Amino acid sequence: MMVKGIQLQLCGFVSSQRWNLKPIATSLSFSSLSPISYPNPNPNPNPSLKLLPTLRTTRFAPFRASSSLQSSGNVRSIKFCQWCGGSTKHDIPDGEEKLRAICTLCGRIAYQNPKMVVGCLIEHDNKVLLCKRNIQPSHGLWTLPAGYLEIGESALEGAVRETREEANADVEVISPFAQLDIPLIGQTYMIFLAKLKKPHFSPGPESSECQLFSLDDIPFNSLSFSSMVVTLSLYVEDIKAGKPKFHYGTIKKRPGTSPSDIRAYTLDHHMHT
Repeated sequence: MMVKGIQLQLCGFVSSQRWNLKPIATSLSFSSLSPISYPNPNPNPNPSLKLLPTLRTTRFAPFRASSSLQSSGNVRSIKFCQWCGGSTKHDIPDGEEKLRAICTLCGRIAYQNPKMVVGCLIEHDNKVLLCKRNIQPSHGLWTLPAGYLEIGESALEGAVRETREEANADVEVISPFAQLDIPLIGQTYMIFLAKLKKPHFSPGPESSECQLFSLDDIPFNSLSFSSMVVTLSLYVEDIKAGKPKFHYGTIKKRPGTSPSDIRAYTLDHHMHT
């Protein structure tokens, strides 16, 4: 099965008409974002269509952080200090628990932190916009327009910029859709629902094609990363249920496997609504 391998612990949050997201104990307000209406799902879908791998909920439980979630950074690869150029030693500093690279000259500690990837899931005429990657990794595979957040911009601003760069599309963000943490490779994805301001798009330098896909035509066998498989699977499931929700989860992949090898994952879907 296509997504055998992603182990996803997921919390879903139902958003109100004002997009006030309501988890159990806290609330995130996105009052500046406008809601969008969705048609009722087709009660009699064509049985010959196989849309996506089913996200099975084996049990309902709130998301609980795990002490095993650690950054994938290889601290021993840091040989020199980024500030003074001195050689580093690898030790656990006083009061800390993890191995760090410590400069032997100036004493500064090099900390490794996860990268944030931001992007847009663009809805247009009951279809979603995907880009075919023109760069490595995953050259020639399909993805949502997304990329690394830059210093000095918000997650929303970064998602809009990446969409413009990869698809030459100007979008209006509707709401946050999913935050997916991938601790093993040190990445966090923040994906926003968005709509085209004008029905115009074309490949940017990092894309070879841009195309709108109906839900039954999404190329799940040719997606670039586990995060794209999970995000689009959640989206299709939400649309079938009537309306998108906000999702938070953790993707766990097997060590030593490629990020684009979607067969190296299992999916354990926990949802709390």
